[in-house]
Amino acid sequence: MPSVAVGWIENGQVAWTAVYGERAPGERADDTTLYNIASLTKPIVAETILRLIASGRLDLDTPLATQFVDRDLTDDPRAQKITLRHALSHRTGVPQNWRRQMDDGKLQLAWEPGTKAHYSGENYAMAARFAMMATQTRLDHLAQQELFGPFGMTDTFFTPDDSWDGRVAMVRGEDGSLRLPDNSPQGSAADDVHTTIGDYTRFVAAAMRGDGLTPELIEARGTIYDDQTEMVCPPGLIPPDKCAKANGYGLGWNIFDSGSNRFFIHSGKDWGERTIAVFEPEKRFGIVIFTSGANGRQVIADVLRLLVDDVPLYTLVQAEADFEKRQR
Repeated sequence: MPSVAVGWIENGQVAWTAVYGERAPGERADDTTLYNIASLTKPIVAETILRLIASGRLDLDTPLATQFVDRDLTDDPRAQKITLRHALSHRTGVPQNWRRQMDDGKLQLAWEPGTKAHYSGENYAMAARFAMMATQTRLDHLAQQELFGPFGMTDTFFTPDDSWDGRVAMVRGEDGSLRLPDNSPQGSAADDVHTTIGDYTRFVAAAMRGDGLTPELIEARGTIYDDQTEMVCPPGLIPPDKCAKANGYGLGWNIFDSGSNRFFIHSGKDWGERTIAVFEPEKRFGIVIFTSGANGRQVIADVLRLLVDDVPLYTLVQAEADFEKRQR
């Protein structure tokens, strides 16, 4: 595990951040180190879109088809019904993470939009494309307007930048090799944003407070649209007394009700990156953890066990770490 970065939020504000390990061999990681945060990109996109909705520039339930229909779905009438609410809660009907995993590499719908959830980066690609077309503004510019500027995020990037030189955390894969992480030259709504632990922890604190959102959108964001508790806590894997009371997708976040806390959670996983962001809006605390190694899920479980007093939460993350180990 080359490095780990942790950010802690108390009373709705960033309390501290800490970075350990090496950015590159012989070079210490610090608070200026940039991490590829993998799918923690998605909450940035969701929170950007929610603020566009709050300001009246977009609507949560307008069909995406008012701006576009994906080229692979033009003959599927169900595509006409997909909305931002469906896309941000992973309920479009897309059955795989990426279209390249589907038959002939083409995007498909497997069920009626709004009836079932399945995690997919394609959902966020659709949501971002709608937002860009409706506003005639690039995604990174929308994020700058709605989040990066207002929240003081000066070191967060959708695409490579000259300022990255000598700052990006190298990542170690399951095979033990070390390299720089992937990036998205054209930018992605689902993956590969690079940021510092300070920037992202400020973002999570502001998201937790609901800065720039209406009460109605805060409620919609925290609604579980398709409860998936049984899926993440099947019999024999986690003891019943350590299972969540409820678990499922809200808008941009997974909602995890442990019985003691109602967490908003998102995680990320790429070749050598494992990341997580967790916050509890009623109790106003949260944590962000970036790791730069394929064993990062275990490190995340260990940090959560130390800092967050919630047995169902870290039991689930430990189960995920154990599952990854068995898969190797």
